[in-house]
Amino acid sequence: MTLLIIGVLLWAFVHLVPTIAGPLKQSMTGQLGQNGYKGVFSLLIVAALVLIVLGWRSTPEQFLYVLPPWSRTLGLVLMILSFLLLGAAHHPTRIKQFFRHPMLSGVFVWSVSHLLMNGTARALVLFGGLGLWAVVEIILINRREGLYIKPDTPALGEELKGFFISGIIFGVVLFLHPYFAGVAAFPR
Repeated sequence: MTLLIIGVLLWAFVHLVPTIAGPLKQSMTGQLGQNGYKGVFSLLIVAALVLIVLGWRSTPEQFLYVLPPWSRTLGLVLMILSFLLLGAAHHPTRIKQFFRHPMLSGVFVWSVSHLLMNGTARALVLFGGLGLWAVVEIILINRREGLYIKPDTPALGEELKGFFISGIIFGVVLFLHPYFAGVAAFPR
């Protein structure tokens, strides 16, 4: 469990640096250059992901709660919404009329979805930790940036293209889930 906790904390810390420690980011960018800073940031995020995967796989399942069977269906519906939100961060969509931070909102929905489908201690650490980070990040960014100016409404074709790409990525992730998570997305 220790690796998992360190991985989640490292992920949150590295992502929070630009939001709460602007002078640290500026100092690092001044010393390393923009590409050097991005390289260090990327290496630390990859390290966090490796720690999370190794920590998840090495932590035995210890059930804390069991939810009713319908929670799995709700979890799957939330996963679809999560991928639409995650995709909305990368393409023009009307979703941005309602969600200022679709990527972070998608991470939060993803975490709730997984907590509805996993009642283990390791799930609470991973999904609860990343969900909490996403909420804190949204609050801090909103405070820093002030009033939200909604983007223009995109053409329907552009929006549908983005939804299609999000759907393809969702399917790929479902297929690969057993390989990176060690757990089938739909256990029998």
